[in-house]
Amino acid sequence: MAELDTAAEHERILREIESTETACIGPTLRSVYDGAEHGHFMDQLELRIRNHDREIEKMCNFHYQGFVDSINELLKVRGEAEKLKNQVTDTNRRLQHDGSELLSSMKELRQCRIQQRNITATVEKLNLCLPVLEMYSKLRVQMKTKRHYPALKTLEQLEHTYLPQVSHYRFCQAMVDNIPKLREEIREVSMSDLKDFLESIRKHSERIGETAMKQAQQQRTLDNILSLQTKCGLGRKYKKDKCLSPEVNGTSPMSEQDSGILDIEDDEDEEAPGTQDLVDFSPVYRCLHIYTVLGSREVFENYYRKQRRKQARLVLQPSSNMHETLDGYRKYFHQIVGFFVVEDHILHTAFGLVNRAYIDELWDLALSKTMAALRTHSSYCSDPNLMLDLKNLIVHFADTLQGYGFPVNQLFDMLLEIRDQYSEILLKKWAQVFRNILDGDNYSPIPVNDEEMYRKILGQFPFQDSDLEKQPFPKKFPFSEFVPKVYSQIKEFIYACLKFSEDLHLSSTEVDDMIRKSTNLLLTRTLSNCLQNVIKRKNVGLTELVQIIINTSHLEVSCKFLEEFITNITNVLPDTVHTSKLYGLTTFKDARQAAEEEIYTNLNQKIDQFLQLADYDWMSSESSGQASDYLVDLVAFLNNTFAVFTHLPGKVAQTACMSACKHLSTSLTQLLLEAEVKQITLGALQQFNLDVKECERFARSGPVPGFQGETLQLAFIDLRQLLDLFIKWDWSTYLADYGQPTCKYLRVNPTTALTLLEKMKDPSRKNNVFAQFRKNERDKQKLIETVAKQLRGLINTHHS
Repeated sequence: MAELDTAAEHERILREIESTETACIGPTLRSVYDGAEHGHFMDQLELRIRNHDREIEKMCNFHYQGFVDSINELLKVRGEAEKLKNQVTDTNRRLQHDGSELLSSMKELRQCRIQQRNITATVEKLNLCLPVLEMYSKLRVQMKTKRHYPALKTLEQLEHTYLPQVSHYRFCQAMVDNIPKLREEIREVSMSDLKDFLESIRKHSERIGETAMKQAQQQRTLDNILSLQTKCGLGRKYKKDKCLSPEVNGTSPMSEQDSGILDIEDDEDEEAPGTQDLVDFSPVYRCLHIYTVLGSREVFENYYRKQRRKQARLVLQPSSNMHETLDGYRKYFHQIVGFFVVEDHILHTAFGLVNRAYIDELWDLALSKTMAALRTHSSYCSDPNLMLDLKNLIVHFADTLQGYGFPVNQLFDMLLEIRDQYSEILLKKWAQVFRNILDGDNYSPIPVNDEEMYRKILGQFPFQDSDLEKQPFPKKFPFSEFVPKVYSQIKEFIYACLKFSEDLHLSSTEVDDMIRKSTNLLLTRTLSNCLQNVIKRKNVGLTELVQIIINTSHLEVSCKFLEEFITNITNVLPDTVHTSKLYGLTTFKDARQAAEEEIYTNLNQKIDQFLQLADYDWMSSESSGQASDYLVDLVAFLNNTFAVFTHLPGKVAQTACMSACKHLSTSLTQLLLEAEVKQITLGALQQFNLDVKECERFARSGPVPGFQGETLQLAFIDLRQLLDLFIKWDWSTYLADYGQPTCKYLRVNPTTALTLLEKMKDPSRKNNVFAQFRKNERDKQKLIETVAKQLRGLINTHHS
């Protein structure tokens, strides 16, 4: 059974070898060699090969005659084939000979076709490249002519439209590589132009500001003219013109539509020709567009704003000597106005390069810096005219910027502060004016020789006196020249205050209140101090003091006219609520009182000077029989002095006379009782009594009218009773009646009497008052001792 299986397997392998391709026989043979029947298989394979050989031999024998016939036929065909070959060869030779020219033409035609195709392709490629080259050439020309924004647009087209079509060419790649460099070059050049622009506007800001302020002033003048003409009945005509004319209809002369200051392409025949040519804003616009296209707009905006902030700080830094002249302030304001005019123009034309918040921030900075600088520098100013010009300049500055929409209320508030400073400067100036007037016055009534001079004085000072009006020329005003001069200067001061209040947007009530307060300061502080200084001067005489009293009386009366004057120029009635009153009455009353006091003091000093000439011989035995020379001179002086007091108010003259008499009485008493006088004789006492009688005669003569009875003599009553007591030696009456209301010597003080009595009892001198009664000396001395003892008792009783 196993042998059958092996034989079947070998048979299968053989069939597989016969039917399988040679390349795939390897696995079949491997299966034979892997088996154990290799020799048997080889026998089977040899047997199969012999069988096949026998079949091949049979087949060959079967087909041999046909093969022989085929060989014979083939030999016959061989000759014919040789002939055919020769014919073909000949034909080929002739064909080659005849087609060589055609082949040459065909080659030329082929070459031409190739060239034509190449030319066509080249033209096509050139048509694609030429626009690129043209655009690049255009770009270079624009760069050369500094047309950077069009160059940037050309570069964008070149990069995104033309170069992608020919990107495989090497020159195009070079262009592509050069594009970032060109962009950077455009960026740098445009930035350089912007820096030049910033430098240009820094230089021209002052001129721009000057032009803007000039146009604002012209517009303001025009508005005032129109307002006046409207009030005169021409309102309709000018209202119609105002609707038709953009110059009048604009909300302000600085609006962008009609200012003509910065518009580059406006007509040149504006109010200020040439100002539009000062600054070319195209670099800003170009640079803004370029940076916008480059995607760096924010960078550009930040750079521009940063640089302008730096310029703002430079503009807002005033020069150290700005306060010296008005031109310094004017230049400072022109630069600030020019700066903000430029920024306002940029705000309206540069499409968001700056915004309102940025402008407001700069303005807040400028406002604080400007106000600080003005406060500092104006504090150095001592010239009221410069201060007034500065105020007008600040108002002009504020009005100009207000026309551009900037809030300027703080500037007007600051002007109110400067107004107080201006008032102080005016007060200082008028203090000097008043001093000059008072120092230059002759303190004599003003003489007038004709009607013209009389009316001139009345035009300067409101004076009404019917008696003086009736008097013939020449005649005299009761006051001296300083009255009309001071009154005129007060009015000038009021005008100066009014000038500063103009254009401050204040109500009439506020202006009136300011003028009245400043005038009050002028009267109560400045004029009052000047009058007090004149009154307190060492070299001022009684005549001058009397005239000062007369002058201040007339100035006091004139205060109501000053009230009317202020009312007329402010159109505010004096009875309006919150209206201040003038305090001139107090000023002149105080000055008059001080002059009166000074008269009293001066009189007393003169009396003291005369008393210093007194030279009593306290040890004389008898009197000279007449008053002392110094006292006679003193009485003559008093008579002459009180004669000048005729124009003074009665109470003043009476008070001065009474004060002089009292002081004279007191001084004589002190002279009698002074400690240096150790002893007094009866003769010296009698001489002293003669002098007192001379004083009493002066008092009885009525040097000043208005005293009733013996009122003036009462000034010497104390001294009179003291002298009578000692000369009459009426001690019994004095001691008996002391303390009673009807006492004859009621005015004699025990202490005073004791002091004088002590001077009369000194026994150490030979020339004693009782020397002529030597035999009664003991009795007299004893009497004096007794009286002295009783006086001491009275003194002790009085003190207890």
